[in-house]
Amino acid sequence: MSAGRGILSLMIKYVNLLLRPIYKIYEKWLWLQISGGPIPKHVAIIPDGNRRWAKEKGMPMTYGHEIGYDRLRDVLRWLLDLDVKVITIYAMSYENCIFRSEDEKKHLFNLLEKALNDLMSSDIIYNERINIRVFGRLDMIPRELLDKIREVEEVTKNYSNRFINVALCYGGRQEIIDAARKLIYDVINGKVDVNELSEETFRKYLYTSHLDDVLDEPDLVIRTSGELRLSNFLLWQIAYSELYFCDVFWPEFRRIDLWRAIRSYQRRERRFGK
Repeated sequence: MSAGRGILSLMIKYVNLLLRPIYKIYEKWLWLQISGGPIPKHVAIIPDGNRRWAKEKGMPMTYGHEIGYDRLRDVLRWLLDLDVKVITIYAMSYENCIFRSEDEKKHLFNLLEKALNDLMSSDIIYNERINIRVFGRLDMIPRELLDKIREVEEVTKNYSNRFINVALCYGGRQEIIDAARKLIYDVINGKVDVNELSEETFRKYLYTSHLDDVLDEPDLVIRTSGELRLSNFLLWQIAYSELYFCDVFWPEFRRIDLWRAIRSYQRRERRFGK
């Protein structure tokens, strides 16, 4: 079995070597298609498929998450190179934080802490002046991770050139419930007149209230792994977002997959319900 797997791995390696020149040509052709078109200001990503990818490879799920983290670093760089202003990553859902095993959650929390440390030790957030925000039910995460999040947010709070949002233990329904709870409290205390309540007022109570009224709504939402659902992600904010579903698992998401998503976005007519 191991010999057969080794032969298959070698065959895949040689096929990839043969296809590399074709890939480069296609990449250049794709870039020519999108480079002159509108680039979304806000891209939100549901990076799905780490566990299934690892299972297909005969590897533990933790390996899938680690490779998924490496891919995330690449994708963030590609998006910044495209001059995308706001990037929102669905790191863990509210349901993940309830139902995943303690070992898997610990591994994911450790990866996120590593990501934050990597950002803090690199030049990218300072050179690009990136505001980092992590939102969700943060009462469900370890104290050490929460302290690191608060540290990064404090360091970057005055930056406004770019924004990277991380949705952690996040649920769209939970966000709306939390916003409604805060709003009701302010109505009771006379801070808000219920007769003058509007969408603009309600948005100030959402987790994305640090963004202005244009940037808090993603222009493009990308989900990998072929799943055709939103999984309780940014339910308020994506009312008029363009959705793009990609068949590849997140660890195999390539720059051309991102550019295909951008091309699809550019070819759509955005009417915002009109």
